[in-house]
Amino acid sequence: MTTSDVIVIGGGVLGLTAAVALAEGGRGVRVVSRDPARDTTSAVAGGLCWPYRVRPEERAVAWSVRSFHVLAELAERPAETGVRMVVGTMADEPGAVPEAGADGWHAAVPGLRQATPDELPPGYGSGWRARMPLVDMPSHLDYLERRLAAAGGTVQRRPVTSLAEAAREAGTVVNCSGLGARELVPDVAVQPVQGQLVIMENPGVREWFGSAGEHAGTTTYILPQPYGVVLGGTAREGAWSREPDPATARAIVERCARVHPKLAHARVLAHRVGLRPARTSVRLEAERLPGGALCVHNYGHGGAGVTVAWGCADEVVRLAGGGTA
Repeated sequence: MTTSDVIVIGGGVLGLTAAVALAEGGRGVRVVSRDPARDTTSAVAGGLCWPYRVRPEERAVAWSVRSFHVLAELAERPAETGVRMVVGTMADEPGAVPEAGADGWHAAVPGLRQATPDELPPGYGSGWRARMPLVDMPSHLDYLERRLAAAGGTVQRRPVTSLAEAAREAGTVVNCSGLGARELVPDVAVQPVQGQLVIMENPGVREWFGSAGEHAGTTTYILPQPYGVVLGGTAREGAWSREPDPATARAIVERCARVHPKLAHARVLAHRVGLRPARTSVRLEAERLPGGALCVHNYGHGGAGVTVAWGCADEVVRLAGGGTA
């Protein structure tokens, strides 16, 4: 086996996690990414482990449960991994009909329970309480790169123009190119879902909060991170702009301040915009490329990259012939 028999395209959380799993399984792995990890969409993510805009539901729940358990273990070393376990509430949208029963995700998360009325902000009629992994994404991406290097893997900064180009360099290609799969595969089924957020000084928020309808164009989430509190957000399908919109930012702060009034007067530290790589269904499957190289596709995870990364990495290892998940 050569020192780099697997090339992983994409240096975000999905690519790095898959690369770590492969390298720790004994494969020679090289990650090829145009952008540094801290410049990927993953670095902009809020970092809450909770499935959002990801299909198919049954597989996504299984991937999410696997990732929950891995992240919960990593949370035992927060300074090293960027992962903490934080209590919070996922509330239904105001006016939504309460769920009839727990789905696979709700049933599988240890300690997850329905919120009592006094645990919900005004205007919210139902929701869920849980202690969940909350990930400082820039720090976590750095951790994954260090862990990959410790396992013998490498990272190369350069663009990849085609799968055939990567196949000439390794017998196995893992395609974690996210939105880039539109041109790389090409697969026009991958569409951007724009997310804007605001980073503010934390006025004392200790718990996370979220309320996000599957197809809503706006969301409300409040995520306390070591560097401040992350407020969101938006989910604009087909929007390509990465420029923050001031009016949208004001609306985000107003929505979040209804949950935590002190946020209305907190100092803004930064504005961020990321493009989620959405698809009607995640593509996680293997195919043979012309010339015989094996290609494992792993893209289209929408707003659930960190939530499903370890579960998907298990399948990548299996599909790449490196063992069973």
